[in-house]
Amino acid sequence: MCAKVCFATALSLGVVSTVLAQGQDCNDLPSHDELQTALSAAQARDNGGFGLNMWGSIVNRDGVVCAVAMTGSDRGDQWPGSRVISAQKANTANAFSLPNLALSTANLWFATQSGQSLFGLQHSNPVDPSVAYGPNPQQYGTAQDPLVGKFVGGVNVFGGGLALYAQDGTLLGAVGVSGDSSCADHNIAWRLRDALELDNVPGGVAPDGTDNIIYDLAPDEHGTPAASSPSGFGHPKCGVGSDDAEDNAAVVEACPIGPNPTGADCT
Repeated sequence: MCAKVCFATALSLGVVSTVLAQGQDCNDLPSHDELQTALSAAQARDNGGFGLNMWGSIVNRDGVVCAVAMTGSDRGDQWPGSRVISAQKANTANAFSLPNLALSTANLWFATQSGQSLFGLQHSNPVDPSVAYGPNPQQYGTAQDPLVGKFVGGVNVFGGGLALYAQDGTLLGAVGVSGDSSCADHNIAWRLRDALELDNVPGGVAPDGTDNIIYDLAPDEHGTPAASSPSGFGHPKCGVGSDDAEDNAAVVEACPIGPNPTGADCT
């Protein structure tokens, strides 16, 4: 029995090592414990939404998953489906951000709707199910999560994924969070990135030059909702509890972009 288990474990570790060797490593990115600590602190603040437990994932610049964490004490304390979604969001924010332009997953919502310039993007690069789920669900959200060290893929086009920039401006990868409304997910990711001190965003499509969520959707003359977005990168409000735009404004004020001391008001 031990021989079979030990061989399978060694084989799994060998595959992870091979994938990381083929891509960029995770040395410059937060560890599992650092991600979990920052994620828990961000989730505990007022972010709008339902106040639910969260999943969080980090990928490096090559899209390899470096860490997966959760805020609950057990994998069932968060929506189980949000584990892979968090990694999908991280993959998306990394895949569509550049050293001089950050795009959050929230920025992609309007452009991927029918008739818009990026329609169909959300169906490209699908999640690899053979990577997304492992034989031991008890490892989900731990340092041994089966996603770690692998390319999961996936494209997500609602709030919760943000690119990670070091203080020197280097684009290191991205973080994705999932488990609440997509509007709250974005706010939690914003707090999380600030806590990790990887929010040195060089530019973005939001009015303030960042990758913040944009609530500028408007109906057409026939009353069709979300028919236009002056910026071209709008995201719908989620309508859970308080006003989403006000919630986001409070988070951005408490957690400004760029090098700054992380104050108690943010996390």
